[in-house]
Amino acid sequence: MIEMFLVFLRLGLTSFGGPVAHLGYLREECVARRRWLTDQAYADLVALCQFLPGPASSQAVFGVGFLRSGWRGGLAAWLGFALPSMILMIGLGMGLSWLPTIPGGVLTGLKLAAVGVVAHAVQKMAEAICPDLRGKIVALAAAGIALGWGGFVGQLAALAAGGWVGWLWFHPGQPREEWVTSASPVGARVWIPLTGFLLLLLLLPVLAFRLPDLRVEAFDRLYRAGSLVLGGGHVVLPWLNSLVVGQGWVEQDLFLAGYGAAQALPGPLFTFAGFLGASMPAPMGGLTGGLLAVTAIFLPSWLLVAGTLPIWARIRTLGRMGAVMKGLNTAVVGLLLAALVHPIASSTVTTLGHLVFAGSVWLVLSFFRTPPWLVVVASAAAGWLALS
Repeated sequence: MIEMFLVFLRLGLTSFGGPVAHLGYLREECVARRRWLTDQAYADLVALCQFLPGPASSQAVFGVGFLRSGWRGGLAAWLGFALPSMILMIGLGMGLSWLPTIPGGVLTGLKLAAVGVVAHAVQKMAEAICPDLRGKIVALAAAGIALGWGGFVGQLAALAAGGWVGWLWFHPGQPREEWVTSASPVGARVWIPLTGFLLLLLLLPVLAFRLPDLRVEAFDRLYRAGSLVLGGGHVVLPWLNSLVVGQGWVEQDLFLAGYGAAQALPGPLFTFAGFLGASMPAPMGGLTGGLLAVTAIFLPSWLLVAGTLPIWARIRTLGRMGAVMKGLNTAVVGLLLAALVHPIASSTVTTLGHLVFAGSVWLVLSFFRTPPWLVVVASAAAGWLALS
């Protein structure tokens, strides 16, 4: 558990660039360096997290830990990944003005490092998952669907198309390897987290109505945000705005200031809920309110991943599902490629110098096997020296 926590704490300190970049960092650490998963198994996990509501990158982090050590591993991995941004966001919500601001050049260097990391992850996953022309065609088509349609609907359409083409066009091959996991087998225990997820979703609104307390009402609303919002961190923003600003719990300017700060931090964007919880009036507010808010918005993800991973592990080994999973995996490569083009590269690489910088990160990762955290630190320093 200590190893799991420390590995993901390092990722939580250095994973800048948003959810897709997080998946790139996660692949470098868990597939390339530690070989905890194969590229195919990692793509399976990412595909599952894309289908589930909530923050996909945090779900993937929890899923890796859960596959290795059950609930303890999942929570240790998530805590390490989320702790740095959670501390900073709750601290900002509590009004700790001594927390440092990040210089603009450092931010640019970190964003360009994320471009290189994602490009390297896409390249390596494509080599492992799409080695033939047929796979490359499906991946490029999925990228085109995601870019053309846009948003979460485009992602789902690309995944659905990949699975359908896989069913029709790909050979299932040998039965897919089972995940090595201490997670519950498919059986009665699998339904405990899924039942808990549904019960909380149905009963928390009743409890909030019968027990008028800001803490209960805020927990209910944030739990629903984590349960029902599809598409990750940025998609949850309008929902959170209506929940906390619309209710008069947090001022609009404060909400936007906190969201801007969250963009500059590593780790999951959903820890923005900690800022909101810490900023709310009594009896919420402060450290307790921040921790309560973070727990509420991430709890659905833990329950859903713990409940669906064992079922997913069984489904992926059945008959033609091997061909479907091949199609889904190639579509995942396409989704990462689409996200690399937009919004990651399109919003970050605006000059020839930026392109050279990001390309240099890719070259270092590809040919020198440098740890991603070291590349991130070096990129931040280079950005500060060159651009500040």
